[in-house]
Amino acid sequence: MAAPSPTDHKSRKLLGRLSLPESRYIADALRAETVGGVLLLVAAIAALLWANIPAIADSYASVRSFHIGPASLGLDLSLQHWAADGLLAIFFFVAGIELKRELVAGDLRDPKAAALPVIAALCGMAVPALVYTLVNVTGNGSMDGWAVPTATDIAFALAVLAVIGTSLPSALRAFLLTLAVVDDLFAIMIIAVFFTSEINFLALGGALVGLVLFWFLLRRGVRGWYVYVPLALVIWGLMYNSGVHATIAGVAMGLMLRCTRAEGERTSPGEHIEHLVRPVSAGLAVPLFALLSAGVSLSDEAIAQVFTRPETLGVVLGLVVGKAAGIFGGTWLAARFTRAELNEDLAWPDVFAVATLAGIGFTVSLLIGELAFAGDETLTDEIKAAVLIGSLIAAVIACVLLKLRNRRYRTLTEAEERDEDHDGIPDIYEEDKPEYHLRMAKIYEDRAAEHRRKAEKAAAAALQTAAGSTTEADRPA
Repeated sequence: MAAPSPTDHKSRKLLGRLSLPESRYIADALRAETVGGVLLLVAAIAALLWANIPAIADSYASVRSFHIGPASLGLDLSLQHWAADGLLAIFFFVAGIELKRELVAGDLRDPKAAALPVIAALCGMAVPALVYTLVNVTGNGSMDGWAVPTATDIAFALAVLAVIGTSLPSALRAFLLTLAVVDDLFAIMIIAVFFTSEINFLALGGALVGLVLFWFLLRRGVRGWYVYVPLALVIWGLMYNSGVHATIAGVAMGLMLRCTRAEGERTSPGEHIEHLVRPVSAGLAVPLFALLSAGVSLSDEAIAQVFTRPETLGVVLGLVVGKAAGIFGGTWLAARFTRAELNEDLAWPDVFAVATLAGIGFTVSLLIGELAFAGDETLTDEIKAAVLIGSLIAAVIACVLLKLRNRRYRTLTEAEERDEDHDGIPDIYEEDKPEYHLRMAKIYEDRAAEHRRKAEKAAAAALQTAAGSTTEADRPA
């Protein structure tokens, strides 16, 4: 497919350079997600080994089915259930803060700038769902899993980047992160709308009252974890008992935090809390969920079943083909119809590589798979295996594509991080400032003077050596 042709000077830049504050926020967020992604990868491998080594496979099933919790409160849950409904509420709480920040202080606050990631994310969810639907209509499979391949796991994607040793330019990293944030928003909406069957309105009303109280305390400026943590637990428990998936409580509370900075604040309350909670989410909650959910049988028969059963084949093709086609196609169409020009430092194959990387759907895909086929344990495990295999295929393809451009990415990244005047601000953000060029002129003048001194010293040494050689030659034998 040809890239959109250049337009007039009024056309906008697609995947252009980020502002300095946004670039630093993205870098900090992705650094934490990368570490969490590596832990997530380790947890997933551990779960697969635990579930597939015959000597200890039974213990894996026993551990994740072990029940704990107060039955009188409707919370006598298995450890696997606690991970899916409890620990992932922390993950979605962080996702809610990220979304709120993007809406009020990030790229999504500008409708024109938000159009690209929103359109790309929507297409990146719609096309995988369509691929799944076509496969299952053709193969007479169940339509219950249509939402499984729609999610992107940013932590796992970044872990893949860390493992293969490549780095993306800031524009592509921001695009990937914003895609994942929008993706999480729509995944939350899917969970709330399509996976809520029976509602306990009394419990739901109590959860809503708790959320209103949470919002009121925030607006009154009340501080103290000892106030908000117990209240959050009550809200979560009521939301769980209402029949609405409990992770919705985490999202709602995250969206209520203030993510704009008041006068004199270095960070907003939302950013501060996200900074505190993100390590818990990325380093503990999500890896534990993976440990208790990713352990599925990967025998030859089970793997063959993934590529022959319409439900599982639909998930694999949705992640590998649907995600790449949807995100790339949505991005191209957004550029085509908004007359936006692609950043001259990048090429359309870069967008396709990132779109392929977004086919790594792990955490939320596993969660939706559990919800979609809750009554069929065998099919649930097969769907999980399909998520793992589809994510692995997408990761391998993305690695190949990204490695082909790694030298170019390294050059762009070094240019973005270069700080020759040592003022703590990358030079690329100061090129339009006269004082920067004056500082650089002084630096180069000092370097030139130093090289002149070294040249004079070297010349003097050379003359002295030559004179010594002449004296030695004139001395009688």
